[in-house]
Amino acid sequence: MAQERVGLYPGTFDPITLGHTDIIWRATRLVDRLVIAVAINRDKGPMFTLEERLAMVAEETEGLGQAHGCVIEVRPFENLLTQLADEVGAGMVIRGLRGVTDLDYEYQMVGMNTRLNPKVETVFLTASHEYQFIAARLVREIARMNGDVSAFVPDRVVKRLRRKLTGGN
Repeated sequence: MAQERVGLYPGTFDPITLGHTDIIWRATRLVDRLVIAVAINRDKGPMFTLEERLAMVAEETEGLGQAHGCVIEVRPFENLLTQLADEVGAGMVIRGLRGVTDLDYEYQMVGMNTRLNPKVETVFLTASHEYQFIAARLVREIARMNGDVSAFVPDRVVKRLRRKLTGGN
């Protein structure tokens, strides 16, 4: 029996965007199990709580891997990515690239992660052309200024953003 191929896709997902779901969908073709690791990342001061981000990611990825026979698991993390990879049995870390500026940062991370855990490969998936410009940071900024973010995030996330910014539940 072949060994299970496990991939790890980390991020803050504050909020999850169409770019994220595109990378997730495409990653499900590469692995049998995809662990989406939602960073606790207290230093970034996320708009959404960890629980809200976990719920959003779980909602937006439900059933996404079925077409490729991939099981998707969503979990929080606060430790080193390389430690988490060992914990979940991941042989690869999936990273999405939007452009050259992402590559510079990611290249540094690969070097560090490889030193910490040489058993884990990093696989870059370039964003599909229609999502290359989407950044969660920009989505938050546009939403805070009452702009329309419906072209950048799933419908349920648009509603969550509106509730969050108006103080609703």
